[in-house]
Amino acid sequence: MPNPVVHFEILGRDQSLLESFYKSVFDWKVTPAMEGYSLVDTGSSPGGGIGAMGEGRRHVTFYVGVEDVTAALALIEGKGGQKAYGPHTAPDGSVFAGFTDPEGHLIGLVQGPPGK
Repeated sequence: MPNPVVHFEILGRDQSLLESFYKSVFDWKVTPAMEGYSLVDTGSSPGGGIGAMGEGRRHVTFYVGVEDVTAALALIEGKGGQKAYGPHTAPDGSVFAGFTDPEGHLIGLVQGPPGK
């Protein structure tokens, strides 16, 4: 399938509360990745993240795998969407960004690390 969903994230005010909740409800393994953000291993794909990004960024979203984040953002903007953030490069070389669709839903994009 082209452009599969490859990641999800749950962002809120209280990262510890969210981590405890999802670990206890679904038995997910949660591992700190950086300040304010942890990676979630659900035992299957897609993987996920739980974080605390402040009042302005409370949401649940998913990330779509693309070959080129910059090209995808250009296409999205040409079709009526808007860039929300990024592109940003993760420590593993992956590139990620976010956009809003014409109704304002926040969706993420991920370009895999070089060589993968």
